[in-house]
Amino acid sequence: MTAENGNLQRPLLSNGVSEGQEDSNNNGESSSSFIAGPVSSDIEPISSPRDFFREFGVECKKLWVLAGPAIFTSLCRYTLGAITQAFAGHLGDLELAAVSIENSVIAGFSMGVALGMGSALETLCGQAYGAGQLDMLGVYLQRSWVIVNATGLILSPLYIFGKQLLRLIGQKQEIADAAGTFAIWMLPQLFAYTMNFPIVKFLQAQRRMMIMAVVAAAALGFHTLFSWFLMFKLKWGLAGAAVALNASWCFIVASLLVYIFSGACGQAWSGFSWMAFKNLWSFVKLSVASAVMLCLEVWYFMALILFAGYLEEP
Repeated sequence: MTAENGNLQRPLLSNGVSEGQEDSNNNGESSSSFIAGPVSSDIEPISSPRDFFREFGVECKKLWVLAGPAIFTSLCRYTLGAITQAFAGHLGDLELAAVSIENSVIAGFSMGVALGMGSALETLCGQAYGAGQLDMLGVYLQRSWVIVNATGLILSPLYIFGKQLLRLIGQKQEIADAAGTFAIWMLPQLFAYTMNFPIVKFLQAQRRMMIMAVVAAAALGFHTLFSWFLMFKLKWGLAGAAVALNASWCFIVASLLVYIFSGACGQAWSGFSWMAFKNLWSFVKLSVASAVMLCLEVWYFMALILFAGYLEEP
C-alpha cells in the first residue's frame, strides 16, 4: 500500500498517528478497528442494472440500521407532547389552548435555544469517535451538560413569568393565566430536555440507536396510560398532564443515564471529569453559529400558534 493510500484510510483527526502508536495508547487495541472494524473499499464498479440494485440494497440496509431506530425514537418523543395536547382537548377549549401555547411558544422557544447551544456536541463527538479518542466523548458530553443546563437556568424566567409575558404580547387573560400556570408546572421538562439532548448526540456518535428506540417506546406506553389515569380517572386535569409529561421525560433521561453509567459505552464513559469545565467558551462559540439557524427552524411555526391565541375561539 502506498503512503497516499494509507493517509486516505487513516481515521479523522488522527494527526498522523500510526496504528502502532494507537495500539500503545489504547492498551494494545487498535482504536480504528475497535470503532469501525476493518477498513473496506468503496462499492464495486457498477456495470449493469443488476450490480446497481445489489449495491443499492446493501447501502439501504446500512442506512436503515441507523436511520430506522432514529426515526422511531423521534416519532415516539414527538408523540408524547401530541398525546398530552390531544387529551387536553377532551378537557375543554381553554385547556387545549393553554397546552398548545405552552408547548409551542414557551417550551418551543426554550427548546430551540437549548438545542442550538448544544449543537457543537454533534460535531465534536463525531470527530472524537472517528479519531479513536473515545475517552473524549464523555468529556464533551459533560461539557455540553454544563452549557445547556446553564442555558436552561437562563431560560427559566420564561416559564416562571409566562403568564405576564403572554399578557404583555396581547394574549387573552384566561388563556394567559392557564398557559402561564401550566408553564410553571412544566419546568422539570425543560431540564430533562437539556439533559437528554447531549445524551442523544453522545449515543448517536457511537451508533447506539436501538437503546434510545427501546426507551422511547417504553416512555410512550407509560405516558399514554399515566396521562389517561391522572387526567381522567383522578380528574387532575392540566396538573395531571404536567405530571405525566414531566415523569415521561425524566424516565427517558434516567433510563439512558443508567445505560451510560453501567459501562455499556466502554471507554466512551470513564466517569466525571474536571476537564468538562475547560474550553467552555470555545464550545459556546462553535454552537452559536448553528444555534441561530436551528432556532429559526423551530420558531417559525411557533408564530402560528401564538397568532391563533388572538382569535375569538382559541
